Amino acid sequence: MVIDGTELVSVVIPAFNAARFLSEAVASVEAQDYSRIEVVIVDDGSTDDTWEIANQIATRNGRVCCVQQANGGISSARNTGIRNCTGELLAFLDADDLWTSDRLEKQFLAAARFPDADYFTGQVHQFLDSSCQSTATVAEELSDGAVAGTLLIPTQRFHDVGWFDTQLKVAEFLDWHSRCSELGLHGHTVDSVLLQRRIHDTNTGKLQRDSRRDYLLAMKSHLDRKRRGENG
Repeated sequence: MVIDGTELVSVVIPAFNAARFLSEAVASVEAQDYSRIEVVIVDDGSTDDTWEIANQIATRNGRVCCVQQANGGISSARNTGIRNCTGELLAFLDADDLWTSDRLEKQFLAAARFPDADYFTGQVHQFLDSSCQSTATVAEELSDGAVAGTLLIPTQRFHDVGWFDTQLKVAEFLDWHSRCSELGLHGHTVDSVLLQRRIHDTNTGKLQRDSRRDYLLAMKSHLDRKRRGENG
């Protein structure tokens, strides 16, 4: 993956009832030193003020566009965003999370050092929002970047792997990443925090309740593809 500094980076932000957090998420993208960025916000059938806030952001920043759809889940929203992207490079940010201000800079530096890598990820810092400080059971922690919010990949490379699986609500990136590995693509993980992942009062339950089912579905899909390959 060779970057010469002229590429347009398309950032897809799926947003469902994210009025509290959306402006801060977009601001973390705008804080990047790199200016060749477009942002595609996908309102995934929100019932709060997400759509109004998204349009306010787009009005003041011509690099932001907004798309609205009926609720279909995060995979569907990301796929819709990708269909509206025009950049040579593709990145993601959930509407309740934050990029670090040097996220793209560090990945571009890594691309110069590791030009044979097909894509780049990074470290994640998980933090508790004030809305759930007293009740959350998920501890603040660092983890590697096995989430879409740290991915930087050439758009064509993404399409080589294919769309996010709309049947999955939590483990969609694990499923996509396993397909990426099956194609023989290899990535490089930047050893720095690139994403601040927010745990708040409306997503802690999802993490605890749904993740096991969707991770099992993702693993089953991976094993099914492997068996078909072995038998083919």
